[in-house]
Amino acid sequence: MIDRKADLTLVRTALKRSRIVALLGPRQCGKTTLARQFVDVESLNYFDLEDPQSLARLTEPDLALRPLKGLVVIDEIQRRPDLFPLLRVLADRQPVAARFLILGSAAPELLRQSSESLAGRLETIPLEGFRLADLGTAAQTRHWVRGGFPLSFTARGEADSVAWRRQFLQTFLERDVPQWGISIPAVALRRFWSMVAHYHAQIWNAAELARALGVNESTVRRHLDLMTGLFMIRQLPPWFENLGKRQVKAPKIYIRDSGLLHSLLGITNERDLEHHPKVGASWEGYAIEEALKALQPDDAYFWASHQGAEMDLVVFKGVRRIGIECKRVDAPTITPSMRIAMADLKLDEVRVVYPGTKRYPLAEGIEAVPLVDLVKPTGRKG
Repeated sequence: MIDRKADLTLVRTALKRSRIVALLGPRQCGKTTLARQFVDVESLNYFDLEDPQSLARLTEPDLALRPLKGLVVIDEIQRRPDLFPLLRVLADRQPVAARFLILGSAAPELLRQSSESLAGRLETIPLEGFRLADLGTAAQTRHWVRGGFPLSFTARGEADSVAWRRQFLQTFLERDVPQWGISIPAVALRRFWSMVAHYHAQIWNAAELARALGVNESTVRRHLDLMTGLFMIRQLPPWFENLGKRQVKAPKIYIRDSGLLHSLLGITNERDLEHHPKVGASWEGYAIEEALKALQPDDAYFWASHQGAEMDLVVFKGVRRIGIECKRVDAPTITPSMRIAMADLKLDEVRVVYPGTKRYPLAEGIEAVPLVDLVKPTGRKG
């Protein structure tokens, strides 16, 4: 089993300071496997709400939960939103008798209920698939091609990985989305998802996407917000300041998991990816996701001016501003755009992230950094 050290550390830290921790992410991303490292599945403190026995035990939830001590895990919590008020009461007891780790898919109803019932008591941790930092340098290409979902990454061969991802896409649209009370037809949402894949790493243009799909702009906006809330799409907001320049003020959009992106684009292996016109955009999205997991910034944006200057990622961490530019090249070189961004945005440093292995300076405050180096705990600068 792959040791997910970073995610385990996040959960342990959250449980020390919060009485209720929510581990949220798409199905099959490893939430249950992670939770079982804290509480044994056979323990009375473990509830799986897809298990009839667990559901039966919670017929009288107060009687089932109140006597429990230590850490209590409740998996698939979105199936029982009525538990949130009780969890609030149990979390407020003095002295603290139990802490709760709740797991769920990122359903809008779950997020709404928890924010209302558990305000000030809940810490939320988004969980995606495997991190490159947990897999090691040698796994970078495989991780990029297959994505981070555990069963996709660990499949015996490319064909098995592709088959798993295709089945995931179908199940997600035909079973999971309707279970959350969302009435968008699976065919319509699949068309939207596939279209977004072709716009991956581009500035969001609702009018253009609406014309392509034959719907109105408000419809594509709702679809985008839905898929963002379900951790399938990332909207990277623009950063803009009063610089005396016209700056882009629409978000960039990405399919968050590179493996799902490749399936939506019909890419089945590394050779297909290398020859695909979206290979550069795919690398950009992959590098951004891994950078965000590694750096854990307070805020993250992209920046672009209408004069052509841009920075793929601008992260704020404490008082520091760090620019990240993603380049799929053998040996990055400095560009005028980097110098402009460095000066205009008052960046403390710029890291040019690329697939290679050598780390070297490009100019004062600007450095070429291999992605595998960026995501290592020892390679972080802050």
